[in-house]
Amino acid sequence: MSEAESIIAETADRIFSDLADALTINRATSNDWQRPLWTALTEAGLPLSWVAEELGGSGISLAEGFSVIAAAGRHALPVPLVETMVAGWLLAQAGIASPENPMTVAPSSPRDRIFFNSDGLLKGRARGIPFAKDTKHIAVIAETGKGFIVALVSASACRIEAGESLGGDTSNNILFDGAKPVMSKPAPLNFTPMSLMMMGAAARSLQIAGALETLLNLSVAYANERVAFGKKIGSFQAIQHNLAQLAGEVAAALTASGSAADAMAADPISDDALLLEVAAAKIRCAEAAEKGAAIAHQVYGAIGFSREHILHRYSLRALAWRDDFGHETYWATELGKSVSARGADELWPLVASR
Repeated sequence: MSEAESIIAETADRIFSDLADALTINRATSNDWQRPLWTALTEAGLPLSWVAEELGGSGISLAEGFSVIAAAGRHALPVPLVETMVAGWLLAQAGIASPENPMTVAPSSPRDRIFFNSDGLLKGRARGIPFAKDTKHIAVIAETGKGFIVALVSASACRIEAGESLGGDTSNNILFDGAKPVMSKPAPLNFTPMSLMMMGAAARSLQIAGALETLLNLSVAYANERVAFGKKIGSFQAIQHNLAQLAGEVAAALTASGSAADAMAADPISDDALLLEVAAAKIRCAEAAEKGAAIAHQVYGAIGFSREHILHRYSLRALAWRDDFGHETYWATELGKSVSARGADELWPLVASR
């Protein structure tokens, strides 16, 4: 991590620790804590990290922005910071200025398709869009008869259905039934919905890895404090084995997600090498989320399953993020298609080149 990335990550960590503490949020009876948090994030320029200064953003690099996303994952941040960052990045691809308010992005599932008709209106449905009910604008990539367009759409112009993710965050289906964009421009050459899926998958992989890192730290601390049968449970061999396995899952998730982020930062345009990195990261991080969450809750026992405890803030979000921007089965299939298309002789050179 470069010095600039470290400074930006430390800034984000400090804001999250001061204004988005998991225990404080868990005890909150309203969402009043969100306003000072978003104000601090905006003043630091984090929501529009990947938007050029001439378009109203901070203009930091992809690598620096990924360090913010990793920090957001470590805090299991329950506000649409990452979604706004990805939405701003999408709009910037077409030179569209981003609004200052929180945004989300669509589609977030590779199965969903949005169309931009000749009359200038959008049609289609996008499922499971994170925080759609909590934002005022949606960044969209849509199909035309000749390619793709990027559009900024007001949430009030769409039909948004109520919904909630496994982690308790807003997750909505959106109907673009004749919605008129605030602004739309052609997408760059070779920029497709798959480009958005890969950026979103890389971001979610970093978030999963960050949440698992916190789960590990919480579990180790608890094992060294909790006493059973006159001994700290961390001294029992079974607990030590579980924590070692959890540490291995965290290390694998951090390595895979970090490699995908590095590849995306180097060249965010879709190709086979980038697909390999992103697909491998999403697959491995999703697997780690399933195993890691189970181990952490085993270490904590019954108390970890209670709503009053903060453990679920990390475990359930890590599990929920597996499905955003393509679940592991989708990415495994896409990776298999890519390898098959290249032929058996090209597999090892592709893997070795990474």
